[in-house]
Amino acid sequence: MALFINQQNERTELQKRIAAELAEKAKKKQLDTDRKNPDGVTDSAYLEGTKKTTSLAWVWALIAIAALAVVIWLVVISS
Repeated sequence: MALFINQQNERTELQKRIAAELAEKAKKKQLDTDRKNPDGVTDSAYLEGTKKTTSLAWVWALIAIAALAVVIWLVVISS
């Protein structure tokens, strides 16, 4: 035979109050975190002192491609 215990899924007043306090603390902490953290792009300190890419960026891309082609050519010739 089994013993069945009547369980109630209702919370006591203390449990309700603690749950409400924890939820309020979590909301407050989230708000404080949102205010302190920058958006990650324009407010970040690592962007200070940097500059945008100039119109001559394509020249550096061509130099990199040419250097890669020379390395490949040297490997093919040596084998």
